[in-house]
Amino acid sequence: MIGPSSTAAEIIASLRLMRSEENIAGMARYGIVTDNALGIGNPALRQIAKVIGPNHSRAEDLWASGIREARLLAIWTFVPALLSPDDIRRLVADFNSWEIVDAAADLLTETPYWRALVDDFAADDREFVRRAAFAMIAGATVHNKSEPDATFLEWLPLIERHATDPRNFVKKAVNWALRNTGKRSRTCHAAAILLAERLAGESDATARWIGKDALRELRDPRRIAKLK
Repeated sequence: MIGPSSTAAEIIASLRLMRSEENIAGMARYGIVTDNALGIGNPALRQIAKVIGPNHSRAEDLWASGIREARLLAIWTFVPALLSPDDIRRLVADFNSWEIVDAAADLLTETPYWRALVDDFAADDREFVRRAAFAMIAGATVHNKSEPDATFLEWLPLIERHATDPRNFVKKAVNWALRNTGKRSRTCHAAAILLAERLAGESDATARWIGKDALRELRDPRRIAKLK
């Protein structure tokens, strides 16, 4: 039985006993990288993370294993305040799956320097690193409730700049960031609509898709009614 005092090795040994080939095949169908996966679903992993609790040193060992499930546990049990920019860059260099990126994005926006990281990661040409920038924006619109709208409005030019990146995991994250920005408040909505309209009229196919898809959601009367 694993618990707060369990080592990374003990946790990984328990995870291996839960391996499911059927689940691994199912994950692959959703574009999850399964080379080092054990096929354990996220609800079960969330429960394990709750049981073992935060432990920064152990989380580093879990991450170093390279196992999908261990890395998700690491993300959910790192202590954000103890992550230095260099630590984060080492983690980001290992990103190889949209799922890991999106889980890590929420962790990274809990660090005190997350805003600078957004700009750094967006400038990085590696697909999953750039995705991280826009996943962080998308997540922060929801979770960082005390952040002023101005922060997200200032990132709209960044969204526009990378709206022509045709790589699947980048364009979907750019689109996600634009949609979530527009759903944050009435002020953000108005600005996001203007950008989405501009992108929808672009000759570039990727930008056009991002704009039109965002407009479909942002013009939904039910969404507009929920805006603050």
